[in-house]
Amino acid sequence: MRSPSDHHAYPTHWEADVVLRDGGTAQIRPITPDDAQRLVSFYERVSDESKYYRFFAPYPRLSDRDVHRFTHHDYVDRVGLAAIVGDEFIATVRYDRIDGQGMPAAAPADEAEVAFLVQDAHQGRGVASALLEHIAAVARERDIRRFAAEVLPANTKMIKVFTDAGYTQKRSFEDGVVRLEFDLEPTDRSLAVMRAREQRAEARSIQRLLAPGSVAVIGTSRTPGGVGRTVLRNLLDGGFTGRVHAVNHAFPDDMAHLEPEGVPAHRSLRAIEEPVDLAVVAVPAERVPAVVAECGEHGVQGLVVLSAGYAESGSEGRDRQRDLVRQARSYGMRVIGPNAFGVSNTAEGVRLNASLSPQLPNPGRLGLFTQSGAIGIALLSGLHRRGAGLASLAGIAGISTFVSAGNRADVSGNDLLQYWYDDPRTDVVLMYLESIGNPRKFTRLARRTAAVKPVVVVKGARHTGSAPTGHAVPTTQIPDATVSDLLRQAGVIRVDTVTELADTGVLLASQPLPAGPRVAILGNSESLGLITYDACLTEGLRPLPPRDLTTAAAPDDFRRALTEALTDDACDAVVVTAIPSVGDGNAGPGDGDGGAKALATAVREAAQASGPGPAKPVAVVHLEIQELAEALAGTGGEPAPGTRRIPAYPAAERAVRALAEAVRYAHWRQEAAEPGRVPEYDDIDEAGAAADIQVLLAPADGTPADGPPGDGTPADGAGGGTGHGTGSGTAEATRGGPGDGKADGPGGVPGDGKPEATAGVPGDDAGLGVELSAADTQRLLARYGVSVLPALPAPDPDAAVRAAERLGFPVALKPTAAHLRHRADLGGVRLELGSATELRRAYAELTDYLGRPEELGLVVQRMAPRGVDTVVRAAIDPAAGAVLSFGLAGAPSELLGDTAHGLVPVTGRDAAELIRSIRTAPLLFGWRGSKPVDTAALEELLLRVSRLVDDQPEMVAVDLEPVVVAQQGLSVLGASARLAPPPPRTDLGPRHMPAY
Repeated sequence: MRSPSDHHAYPTHWEADVVLRDGGTAQIRPITPDDAQRLVSFYERVSDESKYYRFFAPYPRLSDRDVHRFTHHDYVDRVGLAAIVGDEFIATVRYDRIDGQGMPAAAPADEAEVAFLVQDAHQGRGVASALLEHIAAVARERDIRRFAAEVLPANTKMIKVFTDAGYTQKRSFEDGVVRLEFDLEPTDRSLAVMRAREQRAEARSIQRLLAPGSVAVIGTSRTPGGVGRTVLRNLLDGGFTGRVHAVNHAFPDDMAHLEPEGVPAHRSLRAIEEPVDLAVVAVPAERVPAVVAECGEHGVQGLVVLSAGYAESGSEGRDRQRDLVRQARSYGMRVIGPNAFGVSNTAEGVRLNASLSPQLPNPGRLGLFTQSGAIGIALLSGLHRRGAGLASLAGIAGISTFVSAGNRADVSGNDLLQYWYDDPRTDVVLMYLESIGNPRKFTRLARRTAAVKPVVVVKGARHTGSAPTGHAVPTTQIPDATVSDLLRQAGVIRVDTVTELADTGVLLASQPLPAGPRVAILGNSESLGLITYDACLTEGLRPLPPRDLTTAAAPDDFRRALTEALTDDACDAVVVTAIPSVGDGNAGPGDGDGGAKALATAVREAAQASGPGPAKPVAVVHLEIQELAEALAGTGGEPAPGTRRIPAYPAAERAVRALAEAVRYAHWRQEAAEPGRVPEYDDIDEAGAAADIQVLLAPADGTPADGPPGDGTPADGAGGGTGHGTGSGTAEATRGGPGDGKADGPGGVPGDGKPEATAGVPGDDAGLGVELSAADTQRLLARYGVSVLPALPAPDPDAAVRAAERLGFPVALKPTAAHLRHRADLGGVRLELGSATELRRAYAELTDYLGRPEELGLVVQRMAPRGVDTVVRAAIDPAAGAVLSFGLAGAPSELLGDTAHGLVPVTGRDAAELIRSIRTAPLLFGWRGSKPVDTAALEELLLRVSRLVDDQPEMVAVDLEPVVVAQQGLSVLGASARLAPPPPRTDLGPRHMPAY
């Protein structure tokens, strides 16, 4: 337990900003003695009925004793939290620890009585539900396992708060009072309830920004030009259906309207006599705080801050950015920006263009989020050119909503994923990201969204090693290849360029998902057909032989061929290729606008009338027939409602790459329909492992294990001679495997590959981590059913022989010194030593060649059955969380970066995919006539390691290398592990916004 002084310290980590049900925000924090006047003022605004429900009797005012009791807490046995907006309490919650008789108590009593009070004006906003999540998390931290609450039967709102929370409950009725008791251990239902509330609240907060009834542009210049005046002009030109106000403190007192726009002009927001939902802020950064205060006092719901001069400009700007977010949230407002490009919503009832884009995007089914204004305008322009349809008919590349968030200090891609998840106007999500502030949450939200609609992402700033200067986000140690694996696991379609983002999005928005990888190719050019065929093979598709219609093909020939392909059960998608026809008197592709329109009509009609069975995607590749692309998209005229639009590409590679992404996504979505399961193993001793870890993390001075973290002194060495604190010292292969039998260590991922065992471990700089000895590592792994082949120290030849006799010949002899580990290429490993004579000879050779025995740390290990050398790792990244990695040991992973990664916990399906996703996976399944190895045992090992690091977050790094997988079973030849106080889990616990 913590020391008494720690008990009474103000717990700053309990402070949190939350999004409420209506989309507004509030701060939750512990109540302190300084809050006495706030509490009194809050209580005065609560109705008599709510007071009666709280105290079961008329209670018009709080006594001085009450105020003292409700504001003085020890933050252990008595805790109070308040929800605050604009420096005023809007709700409170408290718990008091009680014993079995309901009397005040201290630990080890594990039950507490909980009570709420919500200001009437804020009831129905989800404040009590948010407070319950936070007070429950606080209670669990203080070893309270159960809440009890007594509620009057008429207080149905509060009863519903408790019953809807999803915890395991008991209800009783006695003396006219409903008594509710519920365990605080999170359940699947309570987590589902919490995340559903989070989704609705965050989606609503974005909806308020994207569909305002009124907009004020603050910083509108008196003369044409300037950022504010430009946005005002764009709002009006886009046909915004709400009210628009121009605000500038420099406007003359007698100026009622801004001309020639004719919109109301005001010197301050206070002069506007009606509500303002959204404020676009375009004033210098130093004037923004005053503007935010004015907006908050006026009740503005959200801000789009276009102003620059924030985190992108240096440390002073970062401080200014933090202050901006804190100030806005104190008034319950969300912020897009600063340094933002703006937002757009093409819904007919909104038509909002509060951005620097000169025109409102044409309506369509694509939701677009960017963290760069330049990329945002480029994407909007490119999609518009691709064919955006007519106002009355959504186009092939039209936009539903667009947000360019700049420094994304508050509103981020996660918020937009929450909004687009159930937005009926958005079918495909496109995102340009330069940083991911909460990777755990992002992958969770992306996985859920991808299960119902595609999420396509292009990631900028991949190789800089840090986020852009304006993005205040946690740093991550994982390389870009690992990020790709994690996104793929979540069903995200990751592409490399902005062009591919648009290509893939257009195809997914306009075409059905393919049922498989079989692709029919037809067109009027044999060469273009062959190029398309090769592109399909490169992307892993299964193309059918191209069908050449010859250059003389007319539109009717295309129609017939496409109809036949779409009705052929042997194909899942069709690529139509077209080049300008050779003139023969017939109107063919490229014969002016008429020929292109005729071909477009033929292709559309064939795709529309594809017959029974599921629809199949169609893409067109054209060379130098721009009129064809426009006609297919519908920009050259308005086709009949319901007409199917077909995406067109100027290069076969672009069309095929987009189609391949659709095939892979469709496969993932089919698999995701039946989610995998994290298996239970009867032989796992979770409690025993937790007890071991508690002891191992205790400092050497005798401080209790659950007190302050240790000083980083490694646990005493044991067993197999760890050698410079590198773990068990048994990581070199000790078996005669296929090939040269070398004892290569495992590889990592590109650019050092693996999530390093100590990289980014919280507190590690302060010496809080513990590198485990061989014995401790093996004992912890054994708790989870993972056995490590023992290795015995060999400080001299006689000891080596005794060790071999104990283990049984044949054996291996190898060093454990840090500079020789995983360096079998230096000749430091001797395998298949079948006798004492051979062992002594090998000992002499190694010590003559590499150095003295005490420098080498030699160990003896029994030989393992022959098999394939692999490596299994798990490590904690401060931002992404626990990551499980797998690859083949040696050159495949170290040199080629052939390593797969997945977020913990992995399911059985994830483990199987992890093994099969590396490029060298065929070596596990019988390559070139070799016998397949026991991949089922390998999957089980991955699942057990995943369970270990998921159950025991202090296990910040585990390294099993090499793991030799034989035809039957496997052998873990080396293991190392590291413990440290775990980083905070940003994806668990009560919902909250990123802290500033």
